[in-house]
Amino acid sequence: MTDAPTELSGLRAKATTLAELHSAPGILQVINVWDVISAKTIADVPGTTALATASHSIAASLGYEDGENIPVAEMIAAVGRIAASTTLPVSADLESGYGDPEDTVRRAIGVGIVGANIEDQMRPLSDAVAQMEAALKAGQAEGIDFVLNARTDAFVKAGDRDPAEVLADAVERGKAYLAIGATNVFVPGLLDEHAVTTLVEAFGPQRLSVINVPGSLAPSRLQELGVARISYGPWTQRVALTALAASARELLADGQLPEGTLPLN
Repeated sequence: MTDAPTELSGLRAKATTLAELHSAPGILQVINVWDVISAKTIADVPGTTALATASHSIAASLGYEDGENIPVAEMIAAVGRIAASTTLPVSADLESGYGDPEDTVRRAIGVGIVGANIEDQMRPLSDAVAQMEAALKAGQAEGIDFVLNARTDAFVKAGDRDPAEVLADAVERGKAYLAIGATNVFVPGLLDEHAVTTLVEAFGPQRLSVINVPGSLAPSRLQELGVARISYGPWTQRVALTALAASARELLADGQLPEGTLPLN
């Protein structure tokens, strides 16, 4: 547990702010970051109110494949550096908890994280609920109202299943996570308007989190439908790498650095 009263007070305030951003009528957009420089760059963009890490991007930047292949100590160190680089509240993508969601969340709180995604990976529902309860227990033990963005992989792992069954699974799992105290339910996937509407009706307004990918509904429409939060996962890193590759091609062809390039700090 955090020993310094002022540090604990600051974490509590950030957790409260993050929760309020999720429940506000205006949709929360978190532009995912993966290291200190990406965090500082996004934090300086007007309109940024919170940051979220992307586990895939952090793993890739450190040479690991996605899917909990990065050692938990390296992930905690990475998200801790990001949290220390900003005054904004930070939510971390902690995959499925690296085998021990309670300890992983406790360690994340210890480095300044006040919210997290935890994946269910379509485990049996009772096991998945226990996972989410463990994450929330860590927040309670550390004395903060931890913002749990409970993720169901119903759509991510849908395969060739009937879309109606997939949607029903997402509804059942999301309602179970909300019932034990999750702040929001994160349903990644390319969701159409029918799916978004169904999920918002099942969970209530400002309780659904989505990821925007190429082809997703516009943020303005998602706000109209009652979505709480939009994140972008590893796509923001892909945008940066695409721009880097494009610049490299230009430079190698006797070109110039792009106009508008951010100055060095």
